[in-house]
Amino acid sequence: MNTPNITFTLAEKLAIVKALDALILADGIVHDGEISTLTELMQRLDFETNFIVQARNIATKQCAIILQAMTDDKKDVLAGILEEMAIADGFVHEKESDMINIILSRIGMLPVEN
Repeated sequence: MNTPNITFTLAEKLAIVKALDALILADGIVHDGEISTLTELMQRLDFETNFIVQARNIATKQCAIILQAMTDDKKDVLAGILEEMAIADGFVHEKESDMINIILSRIGMLPVEN
């Protein structure tokens, strides 16, 4: 998937990386395809490996606030990136699907689930 010519701020990149990290860890297994996809995304979104450690230090609530404040175009790109990561290992695990739904609900792209 190509990322449109959208530039993310540093805070947005960190929040996106935190969301990707949560998605990668959702099924309890880090697959080779997920690592490959993350490496490709590092180049496309222009972030480095140290972002993962930094992103893990951001509170989940703060991450949601940052992602929620993004433009609709950026949110659309995020949704595509999350989908790309979920299928990176060849199939979408139920826990990955649930995590995507949680993220998209928190940023206003899906109805909030009770």
